[in-house]
Amino acid sequence: MVRVSRIERKSIADELGIVPGTELLTVNGRPLADFLDWEFLTADEELIIEARQPDGEDIIFELERLDGEPLGISLEPPTVRRCANRCEFCFIEGLPAGLRKPLYIRDDDYRLSFAYGNFATLSNVKERDIERILEYRLSPLYVSVHATNHEARKVLLNNQRVPDIKAQLSRLAAGGIQFHCQMVVVPGLNDGEVLEESLTDLWNMGDAVLSAAVVPVGLTQFSHLYSGKKMDRETARSILQQVERQGERGRRERGETWVFGSDELYMLAERELPGEEHYGEFAQIENGVGSVTALRKRVAAGLERVTRRDGQRIGVVTGSAMAPLMRPLLDKLSEVSGACFELIVAENSLFGPTITTAGLLVGRDILSALGDRHDLDIALIPAETINEDSVFLDDFTLAAVRESLPMPIFPSYDFIDVLASEEVGVAA
Repeated sequence: MVRVSRIERKSIADELGIVPGTELLTVNGRPLADFLDWEFLTADEELIIEARQPDGEDIIFELERLDGEPLGISLEPPTVRRCANRCEFCFIEGLPAGLRKPLYIRDDDYRLSFAYGNFATLSNVKERDIERILEYRLSPLYVSVHATNHEARKVLLNNQRVPDIKAQLSRLAAGGIQFHCQMVVVPGLNDGEVLEESLTDLWNMGDAVLSAAVVPVGLTQFSHLYSGKKMDRETARSILQQVERQGERGRRERGETWVFGSDELYMLAERELPGEEHYGEFAQIENGVGSVTALRKRVAAGLERVTRRDGQRIGVVTGSAMAPLMRPLLDKLSEVSGACFELIVAENSLFGPTITTAGLLVGRDILSALGDRHDLDIALIPAETINEDSVFLDDFTLAAVRESLPMPIFPSYDFIDVLASEEVGVAA
């Protein structure tokens, strides 16, 4: 059963008399368990929908629609499947106490993997889930593999009951399902021979594996479960050698790279990032793979749209990881705009100095970095630091931070989105 949350006016559902709160029970005789059933079973043109109205009345709707006309129904959000693993490197386990409750939800849901690109371990899927994935052709899935070696994966996920991921992927691949995979590498656990085995196993699955990302373990000052080694430069370089060797094989034999080291891995290894041709369609940019290269590309493409700001002083807040890469970009922006850009490196007060990613800076960090900067005309902060409600991870709102600072601040994804705006120039 799924429940209706909203009905579009003058839609098919509205004309039928379906209202918010209606429970949708079956479609063409098939029971509805969640939004996936609804999406796939309502693809037919002729539908018989059994439902229960909010007043308890059972009712059957029969309808016929042409050319896939939308029904006009929005459903209540599904109950998220929680993760049963206790990974030492889990970022949720590295969060401090006192944050918003949703931040502590450890989802591990193949449905969200298909619908939104969330990575899932597939450790909690049952036989009926596998059959459902195959029937509905839920492809591609985003899978946290970490290691294909079963014994190593048990240790990594801290779960002795975890199913064999190699067997799972092989079965799904045989049914036409494809994957984007990730491996968070913990030195001493799944690097070296274990990583080599994992990369070989994924390569042998052929075009079922669309891409694979290799990401270094990231730890906060609150990562109380972690007992492994930290990622150092030499380990990062060794991992990149393995990844690049497999990537070269992919280009040579299949015409595409397929496996990528994350930007952070290159930074830890003190290696130059590859050019944009290396990343193809940037399939794993949300996983930190190619994000810096994509930023460089967007800046280069948008320079001609930047407005003149002669004499302005513009602060750019970032984390220490990105700082060495920012200066060339800011020099180009200064040349076309006439503004003076100052790079302001902020330390993460919430997660500790080991977390150097700009997108995880919090409101308190922005206040600390900019609070006494009366010499700046405007400041740019990473847009990734706030959610869709303009709230930082430490619950500071963007509005509250703005009110406390001596200059206007603007969240920015690529500088161009702010610097090409005439309105920003007027506000400054």
